[in-house]
Amino acid sequence: MYALTKSIFMCSLLIASNAIAQQPAITPYDIDLTNYQYPYPVQFITLKIQGETLKMAYMDVNPANANGNVVMLLHGKNFNGAYWGQTAQVLAENGYRVIIPDQIGFGKSSKPLHIQYTFQLLCQNTKAILDTLGIKKIYLLGHSMGGMVATRFALMYPESVEKFILENPIGLEDWKVKVPYQSVDQWYQIELKEDYYSFKKYEQESYYHGTWKPEYEELLKVEAGWTLDKNYARIAWNSALTYDMIYTQPVCYEFENIKAPTLLIIGQLDRTALGKNLVSEDVRKTLGNYPELGKLTHEKIKGSLLVELDGLGHVPHIEAFNRFIQPLLQFLKS
Repeated sequence: MYALTKSIFMCSLLIASNAIAQQPAITPYDIDLTNYQYPYPVQFITLKIQGETLKMAYMDVNPANANGNVVMLLHGKNFNGAYWGQTAQVLAENGYRVIIPDQIGFGKSSKPLHIQYTFQLLCQNTKAILDTLGIKKIYLLGHSMGGMVATRFALMYPESVEKFILENPIGLEDWKVKVPYQSVDQWYQIELKEDYYSFKKYEQESYYHGTWKPEYEELLKVEAGWTLDKNYARIAWNSALTYDMIYTQPVCYEFENIKAPTLLIIGQLDRTALGKNLVSEDVRKTLGNYPELGKLTHEKIKGSLLVELDGLGHVPHIEAFNRFIQPLLQFLKS
């Protein structure tokens, strides 16, 4: 009996030891990411929003040999502007000035105590950066949630958008039709429980079609590091508020009103959809069908170009950069 007990104890120690060995080293990041290095210098504008004074961060990448055109890159919900580093570098090498905001509530920008998020508000904030810099015309690229922001921006400020690009945007379907509503408080409780492993599981399944590569770890750093910060509750609250914005403010019914020349870059293995865990298996299979959603959106935006990237998921510019950047550059130069 003693030998059996000892054996079980030793097995438990071995399992625990292996788990610890497999656990990555996670660096805690503060609420403003002051200890997280971005690929280019970060600047700020000050905004007065709903009774708060907030800072909005952005990078302004200037080319050595400017061609006179400006590209603005808008990040997704589980990201910040830093993941555009390689894209900005190549665009600058090709003569483009590149503006990369962190939306309020994300990255190095302020995390409000109380705010009503709307895509219109995010677009006003984004336009404020352009106005500060004296930029009148842009080529606009949005990825993931940034695609919803970009769509609203193109609808609000059509005179400013010369070319329009969506890379695996969310919001190509209206989740309200199939997914039951969750209150902000419910989203908040979910966000409070997030950690490295839950973030990785979601992204591996939804973004990277079951695969995982070392370079994907970089995108997890901030999410996982933030959960260790003393102010994580405020970060989680802002995340919950933006989930509510995404769910309640669809843009898919307005694509037909986009007038700018448009390029859709769609990784065909992407299955990202809000609230997939809240529906039955049968309904879940109908959500986030990007091959179908890409074609539907292509039909809605008259004259648009559709590039379907086989074998890629939600973040083509990270998964296979060359396959992403080639059609983008071709479209920008056309």
